[in-house]
Amino acid sequence: MKRIDDVLLQMENDPYAPFLETHKLSGTLAGTLACSCGFDCRILFKIVKAKITGKEMIILLSIGTHDAMY
Repeated sequence: MKRIDDVLLQMENDPYAPFLETHKLSGTLAGTLACSCGFDCRILFKIVKAKITGKEMIILLSIGTHDAMY
């Protein structure tokens, strides 16, 4: 759980930090991003712009094993 907390904090600062291995997904998950939070743990998320403030927000979609996510 500590590792996931650390990754979420890093995502808040820079969702594209190299060690997160953030990448775009395709197919039925097109428009979604994934990053690594451990050997077999992935976080699926989207980055959207808030309508009122215009600030980017990270929307967490799912956290789980590589096989469960894809």
